[in-house]
Amino acid sequence: MIHPDSQLTAAGLAGVCSDLFAASAGKLRRLQSRWDSAKGSPVFTVAGEYTTRGWTEWTQGFQFGSALLQFDATGDEEFLTIGREATLKWMAPHVSHIGVHDHGFNNVSTYGNLLRLMNERRLQEQEWERHFYELALKLSGAVQAARWTALGHGAGYVHSFNGPQSLFADTIRSMRALVVSWQLGHKFMGEGDREINLLGRALQHAETTSRYNVWFDTGRDTYDIRGRVAHESIFNLTDKAYRCPSTQQGYSPFSTWTRGLAWILCGYAELLEFLLTLPVEALEAFGGADKWLTLCRETASATADFYLEHTPIDGVPYWDTGAPGLANLGDWRNAPAQIENDHEPVDSSAACIAAQGLLRLGRIIGGEAGARYYQAGLTTARTVLSEPYLSKDPAHEGLILHSIYHRPNGWDHIPSGSKIPRGESSMWGDYHARELALLIQRLGQGGTYLKFYL
Repeated sequence: MIHPDSQLTAAGLAGVCSDLFAASAGKLRRLQSRWDSAKGSPVFTVAGEYTTRGWTEWTQGFQFGSALLQFDATGDEEFLTIGREATLKWMAPHVSHIGVHDHGFNNVSTYGNLLRLMNERRLQEQEWERHFYELALKLSGAVQAARWTALGHGAGYVHSFNGPQSLFADTIRSMRALVVSWQLGHKFMGEGDREINLLGRALQHAETTSRYNVWFDTGRDTYDIRGRVAHESIFNLTDKAYRCPSTQQGYSPFSTWTRGLAWILCGYAELLEFLLTLPVEALEAFGGADKWLTLCRETASATADFYLEHTPIDGVPYWDTGAPGLANLGDWRNAPAQIENDHEPVDSSAACIAAQGLLRLGRIIGGEAGARYYQAGLTTARTVLSEPYLSKDPAHEGLILHSIYHRPNGWDHIPSGSKIPRGESSMWGDYHARELALLIQRLGQGGTYLKFYL
């Protein structure tokens, strides 16, 4: 399990964050100079070069959002220009995309970051530009909320690209799109001019995800281990009944794909942060503040505890906690992650996402448990933002190495002489590494807290 370093501080990781953004600049320039966005989004690297992968277009916002994070961290306006111009040119189809559950990834990472920078007075205030970003975010939240499966009695969820029967763990982080749209005062209208409350829909999704995609050691089934996460839940659309856990990218429905675990941990920690900023009366119509604060805190804490217990001591997990090859790695939980082994790959992208969730959750709840989460977040960040995970090789287009996309489908590149994927990067891993480093940088400097909400 992770051994949190109690001596670490955010300020003490300033050099790590500086090194990351120094390496990041060249990576962004190289990709910008050669990538043709008309041919699709960069997804992951193969032999050090970014390539696309037709499944869904869920990573383009991370590409352009990364440039905006680079500007945020360094003040280099070259990257503001890249991110702003690319958002204008390429991101409009993502705002109206009715076929995906990824609006929080694509649109909050681009339009959302630009609006945040304007709110923080990092961008010159221009009324037309502000309205442009706000309109995009209003519509994105509504389009995402329209991808809805109703279960009856006020329950439901934003369904995945697999179809209306499918609830993904990942989608909790797209609730940011609904929240921001609601904060901007958008009225989402349905049949008969009925207004659909976007905050209420985000909360319903969070409740359904927590109930069916996360285990709490309550006797749900034979494999009910607190904090374990299923990538996908399947429902019968005829009678609206829950049928079974499933997975697309994990080893099995009854093991935990660690990036799905990380999405849940980070998503509920962020949602908890947001809900704590609301007046109590804002949640009265949905059952009261206590209900939602408890749900988010318990879900984030359960998954944080599972992550700490089932991750190697340095904070970087293997791609799935039930992957069969782990049996050949001995006491893998009580050793640093073994990048070069012959059995199962690590997933640095899960570490980048989970570390941010641990920091946010620890900061919120405080006390002994909060300190443990916070220090585990810093410990994980120190590992994953540094070599051998940080790529300083200018010939490699990725920033954070040893990321995994889809192990069951065999999509990840296996280098010569290895039996497992390693040495490659992903667009989401690189984005979240930058976001993590920016969060730590601001925490260390006492700057404005990094958040998605207004």
